[in-house]
Amino acid sequence: MTQFKRTLVTAALPYANGPKHIGHLAGAYIPADIYTRYLRSCGEEVMYVCGSDEHGTAIPIQAQKENTCAKDIIDRYHNLLKSNFEKLGIAFDIYHRTSDSIHHETAQEFFLKLYHQGLFTEEESEQYFDEEKQTFLADRYIKGTCPNCGFDGAYGDQCEKCGKSLSPNELINPISTLSLKTPVLRTTKHWYLPLQNYEPWLKEWLLEGHKEDWKPNTYGQSKSWIEGGLSPRAMTRDLDWGVKVPINGADGKVLYVWFDAPIGYISATKAFFRELESGDFHYAYPQHSVIKSGSRADWTKWWQDKETRLIHFIGKDNIVFHCIIFPAMLHAAGDFVLPDNVPANEFLNLEGDKMSTSRKWSVEMEDYFKSFEGKEDVMRYVLTAIAPETKDSDFSWKDFQTRNNSELVAILGNFVNRVAVLTQKYYNGSVPAAVHTTDADNELMNEVQRCTLSIDENIRSFKFREALFELMNIARAGNKYLADNEPWKTIKTDEERTATVMHYAIQVCAQLAWWMEPFMPFTSAKLYQLLNFSAEKFERTSFEQLSHGHVLGEPVHLFSNIEDAIIEEQINKLNETKIAIQANKVEEKPDEWKAEEQKPSVSFDEFSKMDIRVGTILSAEKVKKADKLLKLEVDLGFEVRTVVSGIALHFKPEDLPGKQVCVLANLEPRMIKGIESKGMILMADHSDGSLRMISPAELTAVGASVK
Repeated sequence: MTQFKRTLVTAALPYANGPKHIGHLAGAYIPADIYTRYLRSCGEEVMYVCGSDEHGTAIPIQAQKENTCAKDIIDRYHNLLKSNFEKLGIAFDIYHRTSDSIHHETAQEFFLKLYHQGLFTEEESEQYFDEEKQTFLADRYIKGTCPNCGFDGAYGDQCEKCGKSLSPNELINPISTLSLKTPVLRTTKHWYLPLQNYEPWLKEWLLEGHKEDWKPNTYGQSKSWIEGGLSPRAMTRDLDWGVKVPINGADGKVLYVWFDAPIGYISATKAFFRELESGDFHYAYPQHSVIKSGSRADWTKWWQDKETRLIHFIGKDNIVFHCIIFPAMLHAAGDFVLPDNVPANEFLNLEGDKMSTSRKWSVEMEDYFKSFEGKEDVMRYVLTAIAPETKDSDFSWKDFQTRNNSELVAILGNFVNRVAVLTQKYYNGSVPAAVHTTDADNELMNEVQRCTLSIDENIRSFKFREALFELMNIARAGNKYLADNEPWKTIKTDEERTATVMHYAIQVCAQLAWWMEPFMPFTSAKLYQLLNFSAEKFERTSFEQLSHGHVLGEPVHLFSNIEDAIIEEQINKLNETKIAIQANKVEEKPDEWKAEEQKPSVSFDEFSKMDIRVGTILSAEKVKKADKLLKLEVDLGFEVRTVVSGIALHFKPEDLPGKQVCVLANLEPRMIKGIESKGMILMADHSDGSLRMISPAELTAVGASVK
């Protein structure tokens, strides 16, 4: 295995076209922050770069919506994103922006390097043109039906429901989002990167080289793309917003945003060393960085020295760009390091439904800060505990409250508070001496050591949920130790034993302060203050951190309970949103929605073979190890049937009993996850990706035939 001298960490550049929600945090920024903070605390040379993605069609589209200019949009939302990340404690070395001149220069130089090596193909192609607006349409200005999953809101570059990368001419029934009219095809010229030429290299580098160390979701999606055959992809666009194509004959063209955006990692690194050299910090955070000096030329050490390890933290919708297109670009350039790992996360849903800013079905960072002031670490904790590391996960406000009250307050906060209060009460806040060590004390030390070794291993393997669980196990071990040894009782009968117990309990608090810092930095700082201690004095190889006689600070509560009222307020907001969504379903973008094409005709005799019955759902429960499946018991009048249905992402089991549904009753039984399913629940899909139950308009006798 390659030994690296340094680690370069990147998190996906967020579009500066609006506020970001907690799904974005869980996908890339918190995991990357945990990883980077931990490497820093271990004394390793690491840099964490990010910045606002300010090009692409998302920006002018948002400007059009807000009746303003693109520059106003990027300035406003760059500042908002930067501020929100700071409030949450995301400790970038630099948070840059792609509108900076150093980025335009870097992206153009990269393009020219490939261009002068003859690595692009210059091709004329037919591209969609909006006749009413008299403009060629970039991918994101075109919507239609996804040929892969049938979703009616797919964009010209990607379906956001199934994640498949698309080209505009693959869409069924395309429309222009500018005029809501059907576009026409016109000839235009672009420069293409022939990705098919890189297939042999990608198979060797990725499929053979990273089969064992990349996450299954990242590797699997990349493998599917490569083995499915790659096609040339245009690296330029007809657009007036973005990085200008720096060659003759390219007037009115800019670099494709997915060519220019990942180069933003390189330009951000350049900007960091530019500011470090000048001492004039606009984007860099020297207070976070372990790199305290350097010159402008030092960016090459991080991007062109093979002893640098490059890690991309992204969401699953960015896998193809970070695992195939950007590595192909870096490889083509010839002198850049390649990503050593791309720990992509799946999606985080909200209360059982896909998070969506446009539908206002989200928890935005700014809103959270207003409602939960001082609880930044609570959100960091919860999003790490439920992180969608291997599959989609779900955020709910009730679970958020439970994790705060039952875990942070009752386990971690309770342990630290008891230790601080008892130390103050018995020893005036001074650490007592450990007199006689027993098996119980050794067991505590062994358990803490086991937990810390596991935290280290899991963080380095990008298993942050498991690492956080082991952190809480340190607090659990501390609580058990106090409960088993009862210092509040032994103080009356055995002062030496009490002093020993309290001595070891205080050491556990010091361990917690250090190990929680990557996950909950604000709480870690508060605990260090309580202990009158600092991370710089912490010795990782030792359980003992605070010596006899060390005086602690004043006891403080690390966490406080979250009351029902504030949670109900958040739930009510979402319920109001849900009502508004339902009320607007019929009117929701009618010109953009297109019905699926009719399937081939069937005869009446073929149709009459289907036995469709009205049934009443008696019970519903989730199928184990199957996120999308529900097991339903349905009364069909003549018998009760078990039906397994793939609707778990759209309906809560507790909401279904008593509902009437239409069931295809004579469908051949089939085994699904070990359960015999006898029938199919009829559903209708919608342009927003949700499902509707086909139910009688009025209460109908169970078993009634649908004709």
